[in-house]
Amino acid sequence: MKKFPEDFVWGASTSAYQIEGAYNADGKVLSIWDVFTSIPGKTNNGETGQVSGSHYHKFKEDVALMKEIGIKAYRFSISWSRVMPTGKGR
Repeated sequence: MKKFPEDFVWGASTSAYQIEGAYNADGKVLSIWDVFTSIPGKTNNGETGQVSGSHYHKFKEDVALMKEIGIKAYRFSISWSRVMPTGKGR
């Protein structure tokens, strides 16, 4: 049986829309996914990412859990409609 090398770095990654939640908090505007998933019939059971895992509000707890299970690397994304709500500027 093959094994991972001792220096292998276990990590995790997330996508903003899948876990961020807080779809309208702190100046974030609706993203294309927020709009698309609000159209009836476009998602399974009308589910959206409006709440999701609420990583936006629980990131400290989430990172603590990752540390507890031995995750050494974490790649995450932030919704562009949160970073640049007007779509332009600095």
